[in-house]
Amino acid sequence: MATFSASDGTRLAYRTHGEGDPVVCIPGGPADSRYLGDLGGLSAHRRLIVPDLRGTGRSAVPEDASTYRCDHLVDDVEALRRHLGLACTDLLGHSAGANIAVQYAARHPSRVGRLALIAPGARAVGIDTTGEERRELARLRSDEPWFPTAFDALEAITRGTGTDWAAVAPFFYGRWDAAARAHHASSRPANPEAVARFGAEGAFDPVATRAALAAFAAPVLLLAGEFDLNSPPRSTAAFAGLFPDAVLVVQEGAGHHPWIDDAHRFAEAVAAFLA
Repeated sequence: MATFSASDGTRLAYRTHGEGDPVVCIPGGPADSRYLGDLGGLSAHRRLIVPDLRGTGRSAVPEDASTYRCDHLVDDVEALRRHLGLACTDLLGHSAGANIAVQYAARHPSRVGRLALIAPGARAVGIDTTGEERRELARLRSDEPWFPTAFDALEAITRGTGTDWAAVAPFFYGRWDAAARAHHASSRPANPEAVARFGAEGAFDPVATRAALAAFAAPVLLLAGEFDLNSPPRSTAAFAGLFPDAVLVVQEGAGHHPWIDDAHRFAEAVAAFLA
C-alpha cells in the first residue's frame, strides 16, 4: 500500500497489482477498493493502480466533507496521475467509479489513453434505468431458489416502500454461490457520509459532460453484465452511444461484478481492449 497527497492535503492510499503499463482503476461504492481484487487476473496483463477513494479503505477522512462529491473526486485522480509521473494513462472505472472516470475524461481528455467502463453508473451523463427495466431483467432469474424473496424486495424498493438491499443482492451476481456471498459481504460501503455526499447537488452536469464526451477521441470499452440490474445492458448501450469510438461488450451470465462471475472471460475481454 502506497500513499500520495491530494490537492487539499488529504492523504490517499492506493494498491498496485501486477507489472507492465499502468491502468488506474477507480472503484465504486464509494467502498474500500479491495473488492476489485486484481479484477479477475487482469493484473497478469497490466499493472493495476487501484486507489482507495477519500474516506474509504486506508485513505484518510477529509477535513471538508463536501469533497466526497463525485466531481471533487476527479481532482484526486489527477493528483494520483501526477504522483505517478504519467503524462497519460489508461483508465478503468467500475460502477459509481465510472462517473468519476467519465468526468475525468471530459475534463482531462489528453490525459486518457483508453477508457474502460465496467458495469458503469451513468448519473454523470443523465441516463436513468426504469423500474420496469429492472423488473424485466430480474424475471430472467425466476428459476433461482432465492428469486421470490429477492423479487419481492426489489418490488418494494422500486415502489419506494422498502429498503432491504441485502435481499436483492443475488440479482447483482451471475451465480449466488459462496464466492458471491463472500464478495458481497466484503464490498459493502463502510462510510455512509461518503456515500450520501457522492451525488450531492452539483456533483453532476450531464449536459456539459455529454458534450465533452462527444468530442472524446480515445477508444472506450463499456462492459455490461447480462443480468446486471444496476447497469443494465440497454442503459449501457445508450451510454456507449455518447462516444465517437466506443465498443459495447455484454458478458453472458454476469451481473454487476463480472470478474467474479467469469474471471477468465472478463480479463480476456478487458485485456484485449487495453492492448
